[in-house]
Amino acid sequence: MSMMKTTAAVLAVATALAGGLVAAKAQEITLRSADTHPDGYPTVEAVKYMSDVLKKETDGRIAIQVFDSHQLGEEKETIEQTKFGVIDLNRVNFAPMNGIVPETIVPCMPYIFTSKENMREVMDGPIGEDILKAFEPAGYIGLAVYDSGARSFYNSKHPIKTLDDLKGLKFRVIQSDLFVDMVNALGANATPMAYGEVYSGLQTGLIDGAENNWPSYESSKHYEVAKYYSLDQHSQCPEVLMMSKVSWDKLSPEDQKAVRDAAKQSVTKMRELWDAQEEKSRKTVEAAGVEINEVDPAPFIKAMDPIYEKYANTPELKELVKRVRDTQK
Repeated sequence: MSMMKTTAAVLAVATALAGGLVAAKAQEITLRSADTHPDGYPTVEAVKYMSDVLKKETDGRIAIQVFDSHQLGEEKETIEQTKFGVIDLNRVNFAPMNGIVPETIVPCMPYIFTSKENMREVMDGPIGEDILKAFEPAGYIGLAVYDSGARSFYNSKHPIKTLDDLKGLKFRVIQSDLFVDMVNALGANATPMAYGEVYSGLQTGLIDGAENNWPSYESSKHYEVAKYYSLDQHSQCPEVLMMSKVSWDKLSPEDQKAVRDAAKQSVTKMRELWDAQEEKSRKTVEAAGVEINEVDPAPFIKAMDPIYEKYANTPELKELVKRVRDTQK
């Protein structure tokens, strides 16, 4: 009888352990993450690094599968899918979030930052944290802010040195009212267009130019069909790594903390890769014969007064602009 009891006890423990293993297996999570940029791009590699951190911190229970090169759609589509939890994580520019999270308008305002260092200081501090918190009421969890570089104009016609040089040119912009109005205020014709359509648009003459940073200009091969790059640096509108609140709410508090911590760690990796990529991309396009020119930004900045009046149009946004500018004193 004693032997039978012992055997039964062993079987019970074994069954419990087996059940525990099944439960542990069931807890394994693979988060789907979207990015329009190609494999190897700093934002893509940063989320892969985040996955490595998560796997290490959770003993392999949580990992991230990154779908680069707009495999899951352009930013507008992936933003909608993320809200409903079809996509768990998403790296997008702040600009297409302007109509969803009003606080994202301020970092996208033209010439709001004086340098890359100023942008990083602001977005790493209390201002950046307040903006990330504002994502939650809209159905997203703001996890981290990535660089998007200084955006400048490039085109297939001629160098842009003055406001007159912009007149009559059709420039692709992000699908954002702010960017449309900014380009129109400078005297050009803004054409909202998905990022994946820009190369063919330049090639066929549907548009004359676009505006973006060095890595995007180079990795998209836009320099092949638009060989004039003018350093007006009108925007340093950053990018956000956000998570669907639907997906977030399925995680335990411990796993939520692990995801948030891993996202923060990925910022350092992203910036390391970004700084190296900026330098490499500029050298690549210079070697390809792109004509690069400096721009006196003063007239461009003055032309933005109506944009600030229109978009920093609430006491809250005006105060946010003031907080950013106070960092520059």
